[in-house]
Amino acid sequence: MSLTPFACSVHTHSTLCDGKNTPEEMAAAAYAAGVKYFGISCHSHTPIPVDEGAVLPADMTAYRAEALRLREEYAGRMEVLLGIEWDSQSDIRPEGFDYWIGSVHYQRGTNDRYYAADWGEEHFIACRDDLFGGDALAVAEGYFTEAARTAAMKPTVLGHIDLIVKLNAGNKFFDEEAPRYKRAALDALHAADAGETLLEINTGGMARGYRTTPYPALFLLKEWRAMGGEIILTSDAHSADTILYGYEQAAELAKAAGFDRSVLLTMDGPAACPL
Repeated sequence: MSLTPFACSVHTHSTLCDGKNTPEEMAAAAYAAGVKYFGISCHSHTPIPVDEGAVLPADMTAYRAEALRLREEYAGRMEVLLGIEWDSQSDIRPEGFDYWIGSVHYQRGTNDRYYAADWGEEHFIACRDDLFGGDALAVAEGYFTEAARTAAMKPTVLGHIDLIVKLNAGNKFFDEEAPRYKRAALDALHAADAGETLLEINTGGMARGYRTTPYPALFLLKEWRAMGGEIILTSDAHSADTILYGYEQAAELAKAAGFDRSVLLTMDGPAACPL
């Protein structure tokens, strides 16, 4: 069978966390789109009160059972992988899954308050003013410190490594060309093991109208290639109509960074395919 990046969608969310469609509906949409390797990767539990209902419960028995039920339902037609998007503030361990995506969504202040990187401008402003004395670049540096810690854990996939730019269109809060910014981002990337972890090219910010290009930035992708790392295309789908959203743009970004192939996740392990 000839494989393409469109055969794989393993960063997906459902009504079991903050998605709009049920796991059954997400799987059906993936199959209808021609996906051969579909991964369920709901957000891991965190102890953050505002997250309740938007993340999995600490007891993931039902979550695992649903993924395995879908695996049986689609057996012989589409592989269904059991994954999780593990958050850096999670209180569970990312163990017992076919794969896990390591991501950062929050910074935690000394006041024990959590500041979201992607929930709205008010969160960014509060983080900047409460934790970093009004220094917006320091917010990004703090975010990448968390990203480096997560990357060092060797996740299967390193999730949206520069999510901190989601609300920064037009350099609204900080200059993405600033040496401080690039140094912090590269330090986080260098914490990853290029032989163990895949870097995702994630189109989720595009699907939700925040960005016109995927994560991560081209300079990070070029550095990852220089490190010998591999990439995987993901849509970070939160609805059934975005299972393969923006894969064409993601592939073009990958090619611009010098990649000629991406990796798919399968039940037999990673499999490379041409872009």
